[in-house]
Amino acid sequence: MKKGLTAFLALFLAVFLTACGSGEATNNTDDSVGDKAEDKVITVASQAPPMTDVVKVAAKVAEKDGWEIKLVQVNDNVAYNDMVSSGEADASFAQHKPFMEQYNEANDTNLVAIQPIYDAKVGFYSKDYTAVDDIPNGTTVAIPNDPSNQGRALAILAEQNLITLADGVTDSGTIKDVVDNPKEFKWLEVDLLNLAEAYSEPDVSLVYNYPTYIAKIGLKPSDALFLEQKVDQRFSIQLVAREDNQDSDKIKALKEAMTSDDVKSFLEDEHGDTLIPSF
Repeated sequence: MKKGLTAFLALFLAVFLTACGSGEATNNTDDSVGDKAEDKVITVASQAPPMTDVVKVAAKVAEKDGWEIKLVQVNDNVAYNDMVSSGEADASFAQHKPFMEQYNEANDTNLVAIQPIYDAKVGFYSKDYTAVDDIPNGTTVAIPNDPSNQGRALAILAEQNLITLADGVTDSGTIKDVVDNPKEFKWLEVDLLNLAEAYSEPDVSLVYNYPTYIAKIGLKPSDALFLEQKVDQRFSIQLVAREDNQDSDKIKALKEAMTSDDVKSFLEDEHGDTLIPSF
């Protein structure tokens, strides 16, 4: 009798432990599936159209290969870099390489330019003049206050022979590098996001800007007094990641989607008057 009872209890215990073991295995499998699903999500920080629109088009392309691109839109030109450098986002799409390098230097970070996507048609706008020759002496000129964009703006003025930069200075100069200012321009240094507002200031007659930001006041590159003559792909709007994830499957998939025919067609068909695809 005792032997039978002992055998019964042993059998019951074995079945019970097997059932518990099966439960743990099932839970682990669920966790594994969840992890795999999460790994297919690519978080991209961006700032404004058309950059955010490009990310949305790329998301539809990546979806066909099982990837989900999650767009996080921010309101300034710092947050997207903060998100990527902290690991909160996998990548960003909002800046050119010199601006990224400036951020790296200031913050001791390791962001990496992955792929140029498009070149914006940048230049100077004026509410007061319709020809370069009409610009009088003493004109107040609004330019970006960050070094990378300021250098580009000054290089465009030099292209028009309105100023002369020091020898060897091309698109990396600052106001200090202006060695000849024959029209005696007065410089107004403004945050890039506020340059559109400077256009309306009564004492400002010449304003540098990007299509994205000048569009806020109903203007486009065709309204510019003059545009950049030579496109320099150093200033292409770039897909940016980190050193530690630049070779990951996520970034490879994102790059493929961002350089797809769908994105290129979108840029050419919807924004051909403001930008040029760079891939």
